[in-house]
Amino acid sequence: MSNAETPRANCMACAHRNTTLAAGRCEPGDRCLIARSGRQIERFLRLNPEFALDCLQDAFWERRAIAVRYAPVEAVRTLAHDTDEAVRRAVVTRLPPDELMAFISDSDREVRITVASRLLPTSLHVMLGDPDYLVRQHVAQRIPHGSLSRLVHDEDREVRKEVARRLPSFALPKMAGDEDPEVRAIAAARMLPDDAARMLDDPDWRVRLGAVERAPFDAIRVCVGDEDQDVREQAWARLNEIRSKDTT
Repeated sequence: MSNAETPRANCMACAHRNTTLAAGRCEPGDRCLIARSGRQIERFLRLNPEFALDCLQDAFWERRAIAVRYAPVEAVRTLAHDTDEAVRRAVVTRLPPDELMAFISDSDREVRITVASRLLPTSLHVMLGDPDYLVRQHVAQRIPHGSLSRLVHDEDREVRKEVARRLPSFALPKMAGDEDPEVRAIAAARMLPDDAARMLDDPDWRVRLGAVERAPFDAIRVCVGDEDQDVREQAWARLNEIRSKDTT
């Protein structure tokens, strides 16, 4: 933003002109509490956090949201039901994880995503049915393995890809028949060797490539004639690796 476009508040109308301004702790157009500029408000409160508490009930949503970052947690709790989603997002970043259950059904998905990123892992099962796939994706990244299998058949492939990245290897055959080849490829690349061998005839080359990296050496010999060059090269690379070990 050019200097001509930088919001500048009227210092003569500011109650802090004889205190923070006089002390050099604010600067018009750069660090200013009363400007309608999130950047200037952030810079002001970063240097003068003691003013944050008085901003929590401000009419300007951005001033409230920024103040949440610097105000005492006890005061931040009063904004749990703020009408602005940006303020509530800021609130859930400050509250202890064991106080976030009240936000699992928040109307704003970004609030719920933040909750899913910070909630105690043992409590994440309550968000398995969230209507937004991005929320469920964050749940899949952190939920304990014992509950992860409940997302194996999630309707969204991005969620299932996270599941395939985290399921224990012995449980990955559950995803061998997934409709999406990217999901199957991730699973094949992490399966136990014998399970991976059963993926070597998958119709998608990405799945076969993942399987070649995990299947037993005897099983991958058939892949040296695979129709896909990457699969053939990976099969030869693994076979040459074992041959090199045998000669040393």
